[in-house]
Parts: sequence; C-alpha cells; structure tokens
Amino acid sequence: MPESGSAPVQTGVVTGGGAGIGAAICRRLARDGWYIIVNDIEGPAGARTAARIRQEGGQCALVVGAAHERRVGEEIRGLITDARGGRIDLLVNNVGDFRPATRTFTASSPANWQQMYELNLLHVFRLTHALLPLMIARQAGSIVNVSTVEAFRGIPGHAVYSAFKAGVVAFTRSLAVEVGQHGVRVNAIGPDLINTEQTPRAAMLRGRPEESVRSWVPLGRFGDPDDCAAVVEFLASPAAGFVTGHTITVDGGTLAASGWYGRADGKGFTNLPNEA
Repeated sequence: MPESGSAPVQTGVVTGGGAGIGAAICRRLARDGWYIIVNDIEGPAGARTAARIRQEGGQCALVVGAAHERRVGEEIRGLITDARGGRIDLLVNNVGDFRPATRTFTASSPANWQQMYELNLLHVFRLTHALLPLMIARQAGSIVNVSTVEAFRGIPGHAVYSAFKAGVVAFTRSLAVEVGQHGVRVNAIGPDLINTEQTPRAAMLRGRPEESVRSWVPLGRFGDPDDCAAVVEFLASPAAGFVTGHTITVDGGTLAASGWYGRADGKGFTNLPNEA
C-alpha cells in the first residue's frame, strides 16, 4: 500500500520486462518513482530487471509466466489488489516476437499461427481484460500496447506476425473510443530497428558497414530500447492527458522512408534500397 500522508505511488505493469524494450520501460518508470510489476516468461531475465530496479533505488515485484495465460493475469490482479490497494495506473502490453518465422506463408502451419497469436495478440486481450476493470473503477488509467511498424506495411515472410500486430493497432484504437468515458487512455508504439537481444545490431547489419545504416534509417542510427521507453513514459504522463487511440512509430523515420523490394538477383526481398 502507498504510504499514508504522501502522494500515492503510481503502479505500472510491464509484460516482457526481462529484457530489451520491456526492461528499459521498467527501469525508466521505476526511476521516475513508479512501483513496477515486472512480468516475464523467463524467471532469470525478470529477476535481473527486478534486481536492477532495486539497485537503482526503485520499487518492484516480479510475476513469472507467459502473459497470455489466465493464471498470470489473475496473479497480477491479485498482487495489485492485495499490495497496491487496487491501484493500477499503467499497463504496458509489451510482449511480442516475429519468431519462429517461416520463409513463406505457405510454409507456415496452424501451430505456428497459434503461437504467433499467443505471442502478439492474445496476451493483450488477456491482461487488458484482467486489469481494465480496476482502472474503470478508479476512473483513471493508461494502457500502452507495443505493436510494430510492420503493422503498417507489407513484410514478406511475416504475414501472420504483421496481421496480429495490425490487430494490436486496431484494438488500441477501438478500445480507446470505448473506455475514454471512464478516464482511461489507450495508445500504442510501433518500434523498428531497435538494438535488443531479440534484434541485435549485428544481426540487423548482417556484415554491412556501419555507414550503410543511413541508407535506410533517416536518422542514421539504430534505435535504443530507451528510445521506446521514453515514448511510453510520455504516453503514461499527464503531458499526454489528451492523447488516446494513437500508435506512435518509434523507428527513426523508416516507415516514412521505405518499403520492401524484390531483390534484383531474385533472391527474396530486401528493405535496403541499395540491394533492390
């Protein structure tokens, strides 16, 4: 429970908080004074984020498990009810992955579609369904979903992934209209080319020289997880108090500048103009 006689400590839930963008969001908000409930399917990864938060003087709790499982939503809700007096100010549905990927849609399988669904859309429904009633009861709260720029452009080899991420954008927009009357705002971010454990800088370069980055990223660099965390921080703040229903791309300008092209050598597709 927040200490009596002081301003209530804001409570945020971040899924996929063990690494990458999720970890950066957890640590940034904790440094701002938030109490963070870190969720991750990997216990050791989540524990590392929690330990860093505490080392930096922050407050947090850890819930281990897959965000799409009902048990996880129930555990997080129970923790908020018991330890935070039912107060939740922010839910960040950050979990997502384009892996396992197949070269073409015809090579994919129903099992692959189900896994993509659980990783990229089902968990958004489950956690929001579990925690939104607490926000409505307080007539306040913010939800930030993590989509991708690939929700807005074609990406060969990842049709199922992009479809579910586009679903995140549509869910964000529609839910924002539905719950605005309850003082709850719903927004999303759409990252691209962020240097994380999931998409490391070396894998994105694939042996290309550093200077090639400027040929497909207008800002001339890869993103850092904290670039995304800063936008989430803004969307959760009073400064964004009149912002809802939007997806902000955090991509260095790639969506504005480029698309995918068939390679001149016939070997698949590229989003690098100098390989078209």
